[in-house]
Order: sequence, then structure tokens, then C-alpha cells
Amino acid sequence: MTRALLIIDVQNDFTEGGALGVDGGAAVAAGITAHLREAGDDYALVIASRDWHDAEGDNGGHFARDADPDFVTTWPVHCVAGTAGAEYHPALDAGAVDVHVRKGQGVPAYSIFEGTTEEGRTLAQLLDERGIDAVDVVGIATDYCVRASALDALGAGRSVRVLEGLVAGVAAESSRAALAELAAAGAEVVPADG
Repeated sequence: MTRALLIIDVQNDFTEGGALGVDGGAAVAAGITAHLREAGDDYALVIASRDWHDAEGDNGGHFARDADPDFVTTWPVHCVAGTAGAEYHPALDAGAVDVHVRKGQGVPAYSIFEGTTEEGRTLAQLLDERGIDAVDVVGIATDYCVRASALDALGAGRSVRVLEGLVAGVAAESSRAALAELAAAGAEVVPADG
């Protein structure tokens, strides 16, 4: 198997102190960097996504600008393109990333498969071109973007492993449910030393 690492949304706004910070986000950033130093040669490609929302408007209803967010489909303003909140967390070694994917430009987007590179290419195109048939998925948040990305990878016919020690979720219960859903859908949920 030819394997890629998909790093999902390890951004300042999704880690402690950010607009939608999750507990353990900074530790996940540092853990992914340690994992890359230890096992980086296992991957033919390292791909990282970032939410990259438009500063104006509500991004297709994703931002709750005129009402309280419901934290299901509407959210506080976060990861606005070009802001510090949209940047990778400093504990993540972005220099180890081969391909950067931006998603959510003007629309809601949870999965890395909904984004594009700066050249406008999709993740599916990149994986096909490189003959990548297996992916490891890490990042934030387990119960939203990690879940959506792993499900889309399965739907695209890839073998999927979620490295449980290198994900952090919004809530414990929904994160457990997401991992159980992914396992039932055919993903392997495996421990990862961070």
C-alpha cells in the first residue's frame, strides 16, 4: 500500500485559546510533529488542510453573524483567511507538509476532500496521481472535520486509519460516537504515540 498522512485543521482557532478551541488541540499539534519525525518515511505524501473562510458574509450560513451559533451547523467566526487564527498551530511542523489544502472558502466545508490546493487541484486528484490507496487521518476535530474527512476517504475507496492519539474533539461523547461510526464504516481506529 502507498500511504499518505492527512492532517486535518490543526489551526490556532481550533486549539486552546482560539475562537473554537478544543481541549488537547495543542498537544495534538505537538504529537503530529513527533509522529512525523518518527514515522514520516512511512508516508508517500503529507497533506494538511485548513479552514480558510472568507472575511465577508456568513460563508454560506456557516458563520452565525446575526444570531447565536448552534454549534452544529452554525459557528462563531473562525479561521478567516489571512488571520492568525487560520494559521497552523506553531507546534505543528508545517515544513513537513508536502501539500496544503484550503477549504470552506465562502461555503461550509468539513472534509479535506471539499478543499483545493492553491493551484485548484482536489485531494482526490492528488491521491489518484500518486497512486495512494491508504491514508492515516489525524487532527481536529474528531467529531467534525476528522470524521468527515475519514468518511470521504473511505467513500473514495481508500484504506483508512484514524490515529486515535493524534486527534482531539469538541466533546468526549460525540468524539467517541464519531470513532465508533468510522470503525463501523470500515476505518481502523488505532493508537498512535504522540
